[in-house]
Amino acid sequence: MRPVGSPTPAPAIRPRRRPDLTLPLPQRDPALAVPLPLPPPSSTAMGTPPIASGQPLPTPSLSDLERVRRIGSGSGGTVWMVRHRTTGRIYAMKVIYGNHEESVRRQICREIEILRTADNPFVVRCHGMYDQAGEIQVLLEYMDGGSLEGHRITSERFLADVARQVLSGLAYLHRQKIVHRDIKPSNLLINGARQVKIADFGVGRILAQTMDPCNSAVGTIAYMSPERINTDLNHGIYDGYAGDIWSFGLSILEFYLGRFAFGDNLGRQGDWASLMCAICYSNPPEAPQTASSEFRSFIACCLQKDPARRLTAVQLLQHPFITHQSSSSSSSAAVIPHP
Repeated sequence: MRPVGSPTPAPAIRPRRRPDLTLPLPQRDPALAVPLPLPPPSSTAMGTPPIASGQPLPTPSLSDLERVRRIGSGSGGTVWMVRHRTTGRIYAMKVIYGNHEESVRRQICREIEILRTADNPFVVRCHGMYDQAGEIQVLLEYMDGGSLEGHRITSERFLADVARQVLSGLAYLHRQKIVHRDIKPSNLLINGARQVKIADFGVGRILAQTMDPCNSAVGTIAYMSPERINTDLNHGIYDGYAGDIWSFGLSILEFYLGRFAFGDNLGRQGDWASLMCAICYSNPPEAPQTASSEFRSFIACCLQKDPARRLTAVQLLQHPFITHQSSSSSSSAAVIPHP
């Protein structure tokens, strides 16, 4: 028995007999694992950028969209300005009439999903599609300035800036292996900030439907390249990218002239034969002598009969008309409607 007050001896430290032994970690059955829930997606308020480049924004519910007013109509459908009730964000909604076969609808859905990934400041964003009661409705970015159709651009500086923006959008689409096939003034939209964007890329080609009275068969043919109308001109080979450049050049020249480059009334009275002959067999339109040499050269680089001789969108962005004029672009450039 230890006397009271005597110190307690320290316990003896026994060495481990097997220092190499370890306790095994418990093995978890993956089938029983319960993942933690992901955080809810953030709301897409007005002006909120895409979550990531190339990733589409969430499509608003159709029931959350209210029609504000009609902004365009044609034989194939109607374009509405719509407002998202929750955020107040404004969109353009294209309502396309007609019953489409199931195979066509599936193709449209696939194409729209591709178009939704397009993320470029010079291309109108496609936010999604709704298929309800026999109508296909496409939700698009709203451009408050409307299209450039029927406008004359008198300043080469501003025209160069318009051309630069359209070419930037075309270069992006072509890098994504997307051919527009219907570049024309009515498909080039502008907003209050003087931003110009390409619209209806892919959608018009997929549906082959009209969205406004001017988007008729004649209007479409008017901006087609010669080799697209007459395949014999290029041994049956059609380069869609070069075709877009022809349509672009014709549109830019129309802005400068204030009229259709092949003639104001050509094809307007249903004389399609004269229109197609002019495109396929006459000399390409030229910019007038009153224009600068840079602009005349620029138009000539676009409107070549031989598609192989047309410059690409990337090459045209390096043309002196773009690089020289755009660098000194003036905000006071005039846009004058057709007389």
